[in-house]
Amino acid sequence: MLAAPPLDLSPDQPDSPDPTPDREARMVALHAEHARDVSRFLLGLTKGERQTAEDLLQETMLRAWRHIDALPADSEGIRRWLFTVARRLVIDVVRMRHNRPAEVGAVDLNWIAARDDTTGSALAGASMRYAFDRLTPAHRDILSQVYLRGRSIDEVAERLGVPVGTVKSRTHYALRALRTGLEAA
Repeated sequence: MLAAPPLDLSPDQPDSPDPTPDREARMVALHAEHARDVSRFLLGLTKGERQTAEDLLQETMLRAWRHIDALPADSEGIRRWLFTVARRLVIDVVRMRHNRPAEVGAVDLNWIAARDDTTGSALAGASMRYAFDRLTPAHRDILSQVYLRGRSIDEVAERLGVPVGTVKSRTHYALRALRTGLEAA
C-alpha cells in the first residue's frame, strides 16, 4: 500500500485561503464520510476520554481543512491521512502530559479558616509550617523549588542534577508526605 506524500502540518501555518464552494463541499463530504470512524479511533486511543477525543477530532478536521487542496484524491488515501494526523495528535497529547508532574489529590482545605479569621489563619499556618518542617530535607527542597519558587520540572532536574522522572517522583511523594503531615497535625 502506497502512503500519501507527507504534508507540512506545522501549527503556525495560516488557514487556507478563500473558502470556495468547491472546497467547502469537499470538506463537508470528507467530514460526513470519515468523522465518525476517526472519532471512534480517537476514543479508543484516548481510553474513553470523550472530551479529549472530540478536541482531537476537531483539530484533525481543522488540519484537513487547511490542507484540503493537497489531500489525496481517493477516499482511502484521505482516510489514511486523517488517521495518521489523528494518531500523531494523540502522541503529542501524551507527550505533553508526561512532561507535567503527576497530579495528586489536594488536601481538604475546608477546615482551614476563612481569610478574616485571624485565629484560624494562624492555626492553619502553624499546621502547615509544622507539617512542612517534619518533611525530609529532600522533600522540603523539591516542594520549595517547584511550588514556592515556581520553577519548572526541567529546571529543577537541571539544578539538582537528576532525571526529570526523579523530580516528578520526588514531588509526588513529597506532596503525599505533606498531606499526611497535615492530617496528623
